[in-house]
Amino acid sequence: MNPTLAAAPGAAPTPLALRLGYAGLVPFVAGALLVWLVREDAHPYVTLAMAAYGAVIVSFLGGIHWGLALREAVPPPLLLGWGVVPSLVAWLAVMMPPAAGLVVLGAMLVACYAVDRQLYPLHGAAPWLTLRFRLSAVASLACFIAAAGA
Repeated sequence: MNPTLAAAPGAAPTPLALRLGYAGLVPFVAGALLVWLVREDAHPYVTLAMAAYGAVIVSFLGGIHWGLALREAVPPPLLLGWGVVPSLVAWLAVMMPPAAGLVVLGAMLVACYAVDRQLYPLHGAAPWLTLRFRLSAVASLACFIAAAGA
């Protein structure tokens, strides 16, 4: 990798990372609104779309831990192990009825943040926690709102 492109450990999110992170909230907010606004015949599609997007994001959050682990000469088993948990939970949540699956995804977003609060500082990613909190708060709230309308 080009060293000029790699972020130094402990570096804060770049403006592009902030914009992309916040843009990633659009499907959550739109989905939570649409669950309450669409006609009954479109409702299953909207709830599935919301759950699928939530599952993709939860899986992404697990994958970050593999990225952190692979920066180490000997990847920490905790990071590798935790890295697969969000994907497995997200997969189960998508197969559940939307009202339940969206709650699981919302709870998993909160759980991922709680784990990241502990592990990011150990791996030089603490400056990302403010962004992670904001994104997780909005995304999990959107999942809970959508679940209530499912």
